[in-house]
Amino acid sequence: MGKVIALMGGTYNPPHVGHLAMANYICEYCGVDELWLMVTPCNPFKVNDELLDEHLRYMMVEAAVADYPKIKACDFECILERPSYTYKTLAALRHAYPDDRFVLVVGADNWASFDKWRCPEEILSHHDVLIYGRPGVNVLSSALPSNVRMVDAPLLDVSSTFIRQSVAAGRDVRYFTHPMVWQIIVEQGLYRN
Repeated sequence: MGKVIALMGGTYNPPHVGHLAMANYICEYCGVDELWLMVTPCNPFKVNDELLDEHLRYMMVEAAVADYPKIKACDFECILERPSYTYKTLAALRHAYPDDRFVLVVGADNWASFDKWRCPEEILSHHDVLIYGRPGVNVLSSALPSNVRMVDAPLLDVSSTFIRQSVAAGRDVRYFTHPMVWQIIVEQGLYRN
């Protein structure tokens, strides 16, 4: 039997303490062997002119998780056909890693629009889903499908947008992200309009 691997996709532009704390919580409290922070090349729902090259974003994720063996940086979606849809990514992962079981991790805000995703029933027929809370978004646990559950993780209301805007304004927000990510942002002059 293979591993149970949680997948937490995102643009990670940049990765921040909210991402890392949630990933850490899921590894330690939700019965998974590993969690992969999967760097998304582009979100079909977002148009983002501030989106850094996916290889640079992957490098930041890799730096952020290098010292914690249960969390891995994952660029699997970057090699797939675009636009990247979650159901296609999950099918490709099942094919590439047939012995492992993949669990999808989404925020409550994404769960609220899950029915608008491409082929949501395909995802639910093959995968368990873990939902983490988001400020201002309520999910009725009793209405969830049997393979979907809320995780009771502490909420950290930090966003990549806040970090990008702060850096562009010349602010030092180093403690909102991993020290190695901050070093990359400073050394490469990222997000400075």
